[in-house]
Amino acid sequence: MKPILVLNGPNLNLLGTREPEVYGRETLADVEALCAATAKPYGIEVVCHQSNREYEIIDWIHEARETAAAIVINPGAFTHSSIAILDALNAYTGPVIEIHISNIHRRETFRHHSYVSRRADAVIVGAGVQGYAFAVERAARLAKG
Repeated sequence: MKPILVLNGPNLNLLGTREPEVYGRETLADVEALCAATAKPYGIEVVCHQSNREYEIIDWIHEARETAAAIVINPGAFTHSSIAILDALNAYTGPVIEIHISNIHRRETFRHHSYVSRRADAVIVGAGVQGYAFAVERAARLAKG
């Protein structure tokens, strides 16, 4: 089976050190290990990428059309601004799970809107990094049919 693609947007490379009161102390490496461990019982691997550049995320989504069984995406601040990422996700036919570590609905008003949610098959917010495990599990179940 094709792997699950886990995409992380801007500033998520700073997990563990950036606003730990909001995002926790786990690092991006911890998140990637959690995703791999969660997918393993399903016999699926994960491929993880992080970028602060919108075009790289779009390119990975385009590649996923041929290479990924599902996409788990934390678009970071691109959630609220990127129609281009939404358009790329709309061109992908597999399951898409949107994840946010914090509860974006309890934060600043501008964070309440998500372009990505218009495409997502599920949205997980406010569960900390444990939300990635929920997202990968859901993506695996959807990908396996």
